[in-house]
Amino acid sequence: MSDKFENKAEELKGRAKEGLGEATDNDEWKTEGRAEQGKSELKQAAEKVKDAAKDAFGKER
Repeated sequence: MSDKFENKAEELKGRAKEGLGEATDNDEWKTEGRAEQGKSELKQAAEKVKDAAKDAFGKER
């Protein structure tokens, strides 16, 4: 469960950074925030696939 928590925390951090970039007109922070969100979304998608595989095939291997 900690991977899911870390991924969500990374997404929220990215959203915050993007928001600060928007508020301060800092393009670097906006870009970094979007990148962190994208990275987090990929990790979350991988977790969903892993969970689906566990459900379909049983125990973790």
